[in-house]
Amino acid sequence: MVAADLLVAQNVGFGIIALLMIVAALRVVTVKNVVHAALWLVIVLSGAAAQYLLLSAEFVAITQVLVYVGAVMVLFLFGTMLTRAKIGAEADLNNKNWGIAVPVSLLMFGVITWVLIDGFGDERLPNPDEQTQVPIQVLSDDIFGPYLLPFWALSFVLLVAVIGAIVLARKD
Repeated sequence: MVAADLLVAQNVGFGIIALLMIVAALRVVTVKNVVHAALWLVIVLSGAAAQYLLLSAEFVAITQVLVYVGAVMVLFLFGTMLTRAKIGAEADLNNKNWGIAVPVSLLMFGVITWVLIDGFGDERLPNPDEQTQVPIQVLSDDIFGPYLLPFWALSFVLLVAVIGAIVLARKD
C-alpha cells in the first residue's frame, strides 16, 4: 500500500511542477522585460531539475541546476549587460506576424505527438527493481576524471566573461 501511495504522490508532484513550468514558460515568451523573461526561465529550468528529482536522478538534477540555471542564466544576463539593452518594455521588437505562430506551433505539437505515439506505441518503461544502480561516485569520476582540466578552464573563461561584462556595462 505504501508503494501505491508514493506513486500517487509522485504523480501529484509531477502535475504541480509541470503546471508551474507551463505557466513560467508562457511568461518567458509573453513578458516585455528581458530580465524578467530570464528569471521566468530560471523557474522553468528549476522545474526540470525538480522533475529529475522525482525520477530519482539526483546527479542529473544537480547538473541541471549548475549548468543551466547557473551558467546559462549568467550568460543571458551577461549578454544583456554587454549589449546595453533597455531593461524596460520595447514595443518595436514585437513581430507583426505572430498570429501565424499559433497554428504552426499547434501543427508541430500534433506532429510530434503523432510521431511519439506511432514510434513507441504501447512500450513500457523498464521496472526500476530490475535495473542496476550506478553509484554517483562512479558516474562523476567517469565524467570529470578525464575532463577536469577543461571544466576548470571553462569556468575561468566564464568568470572572466562576467567580469568583462561588468566592466563594459558600468557607467563611467
